[in-house]
Amino acid sequence: MNNKIFDLIVIGGGPGGYVAAIRASQLGMSVALVEDKHLGGICLNWGCIPTKALLRASEIKHMLDNVEEFGFSVSNIKMDIKKITQRSRKVASQLSSGISHLLKKNKVKVFEGFAKIDKNSDQSKKIIIKTKDGTITEFAKNIIIATGAKSRNLPFVKSDGINIWDYKTAMIPEHLPSSLVIIGSGAIGMEFASFYNDLGVKVTVIEALPNILPNEDDDISNIVKNSFAKRGIVLKTNSSLKSVNINKDTVTSEIIHNGNSEIINSEKVILAVGIIANTQNLGLENFNIKIDKGHIVTNEYLETAEKGIYAIGDVTGGPWLAHKASHEGILCVEKMAGVSNLSPIDKSSIPGCTYCRPQVASIGLTEKAAKSKSLNIKVGKFPFIGNGKAIALGDSEGIIKTIFNKDTGELIGAHMVGPEVTELIQGFSIAKKLETTEHELMHTIFPHPTLSEGIHESVLDAFNKAIHY
Repeated sequence: MNNKIFDLIVIGGGPGGYVAAIRASQLGMSVALVEDKHLGGICLNWGCIPTKALLRASEIKHMLDNVEEFGFSVSNIKMDIKKITQRSRKVASQLSSGISHLLKKNKVKVFEGFAKIDKNSDQSKKIIIKTKDGTITEFAKNIIIATGAKSRNLPFVKSDGINIWDYKTAMIPEHLPSSLVIIGSGAIGMEFASFYNDLGVKVTVIEALPNILPNEDDDISNIVKNSFAKRGIVLKTNSSLKSVNINKDTVTSEIIHNGNSEIINSEKVILAVGIIANTQNLGLENFNIKIDKGHIVTNEYLETAEKGIYAIGDVTGGPWLAHKASHEGILCVEKMAGVSNLSPIDKSSIPGCTYCRPQVASIGLTEKAAKSKSLNIKVGKFPFIGNGKAIALGDSEGIIKTIFNKDTGELIGAHMVGPEVTELIQGFSIAKKLETTEHELMHTIFPHPTLSEGIHESVLDAFNKAIHY
């Protein structure tokens, strides 16, 4: 038996895993982390961060295309997709190195390899780690599984990295395709649609459900739908993908749209149809760990049915968001350490963001969901066209929508589409956490001129007190 028994070993170095490891170390635990690829996980290396770098480039392209509106004239603007993707990769690399420094600073032992949990004769857990130099065995009192997820394929079509792209391939194209079909209109699909459209690619989005961004409030998804349509993005809702055939120069997608067969030819296809949890080859079958719909089941404090083994992030149930994973990691280790006064995560208070143009952000119940619960609600809306800062920025498309419980004054939902709403949503996050009512929000002084004034006006509108609308 190895004399060293860690208090905690974290399997996976993404936004859930590395945060959990650092917080555990802060709480006085001896901690190790195992990561087989890159610190920061999918989020930092192939998701949240590098996609925002790409979207920033496409936003600049859009601004350059409309610069005359601000009194400028430009000519001979050149675009280099390889330099755009290189910058994105550089941003990811910089942050990954930063995480390595943070783990070292917090005395977290990092193992580069793939971990498998094995049975052990005593109360500790055995972890077998395959590294490039061989196999080592470590022991821990507790384990956190934070292995994340990977992109989902369809039964009849898989990513080949050439004609059929997953999100990784879509982030590092060798050249810009002339045309693109995107399967799925969730956050990933809509961000890629926005990015490639702004760079001049003909984009078609296929969505099986009646609305794009199907998890968002209907008013929000309809505004994005109209905005995308104006930009020339073709949106096929109520459409299922029947087949995909790869030809010499094109990919032929057959869809069933409103009951009728249609053929769409494009140079490339992106699959954006969800994720599959990374639960393979972890040794979970050796333990009392339950799997539901491919994801690990935990209690409210992220412990599995096997005592001492926890799971956080995308390997567990949704919503599959980096900030949820990080919060789960902190909650998990604080519970492990015996910190008092902890509260389980309220999923209705987790904000969601989509960084397409226009941006989308939301928290809490949609209007439809609130009505389905037979809640007595009041709804307020404020358009950015009534906001001075938005008009000055030349970006006044969108609205802020708030939903209150009429009986209690509780804020039960907030939904936004428009300029920088992914930065504004935190105001509603704090309001929900503090159980703020309409009274406190209406009597909060918002700075002028700012986009945040739209929050105030939306709340006022819910109670028929809007000043500028």
